[in-house]
Amino acid sequence: MNEPLFRGAATAVVTPFCENRIDMAAFDRILELQLSAKIDAVVVCGTSGEASTLTVEEKMALWQHAANYLGGRAKLVAGIGTNDTRTSVALARLAKESGADGLLAVTPYYNKCSQEGLARHYETIAEATDLPLITYNVPSRTGVDLKPETCARLMHHGRINGVKEASGSITRMAKLRSLCGASFAVWSGNDDQIVAMMALGASGVISVLSNIRPRAVKAMTDACLCGDFHAASKLQIDYLPLIEALFSDVNPIPVKAAMAALGICREEVRLPLCPISEEVRTRLHAALLTCPELS
Repeated sequence: MNEPLFRGAATAVVTPFCENRIDMAAFDRILELQLSAKIDAVVVCGTSGEASTLTVEEKMALWQHAANYLGGRAKLVAGIGTNDTRTSVALARLAKESGADGLLAVTPYYNKCSQEGLARHYETIAEATDLPLITYNVPSRTGVDLKPETCARLMHHGRINGVKEASGSITRMAKLRSLCGASFAVWSGNDDQIVAMMALGASGVISVLSNIRPRAVKAMTDACLCGDFHAASKLQIDYLPLIEALFSDVNPIPVKAAMAALGICREEVRLPLCPISEEVRTRLHAALLTCPELS
């Protein structure tokens, strides 16, 4: 059985921009906020990091900077997923050189490959480095669904560590456990399902909420890992208004607006993303007040 790359809370951090360039000073603030909350892992260049708009050079700069800043105090997971296997392989190797502890690869979007194609895609990436690879299933974005039966095949590869499951189905979590047991780690990809999925055996969450409320998300996953699902459920319910507000527009548009309101980074996103409406902004600011960070 492979040990999960991490247990608990990982933050899919945003990429801060200033006039369309990466704002490294803001990136330091983001990383320090995560470390101060004792977050377990940080995902750099994932969906929340607007990876599809970043150049290879920008991704490498972010991975190298994060590796140096984190200094082993939290796991660094590099988002290397694309819809071209060769490109993902090349990025995996660059992430390894940059100091990443593990890899995260979303299912290949747009191509709409078969389950056999998905399996071969992930097996090929896994062979490129000795880093553990987390697969990422988010069919609402990619149009491709990584089936539990395919995960059952992938679990036998020594470097394929598990799946970030963001289909939104709790039944899917149960199916994964039924087919894979504890040999294939699962992380919730949805902030509104952290406790439910961990109750079924998930190792934790890869979170958007923890960009702004890392202590709360860390407390939620720690409570689950200790078996205190009463305390964890209370936190899940208490933070639901903020979670819903963060997904009232396409991620990471709302979370960047929230971070700007908190003085962490600018609201700036890259096209084709654009700023939130004033209606969503009002809802978001109200939720920030309703759901404060834990002390």
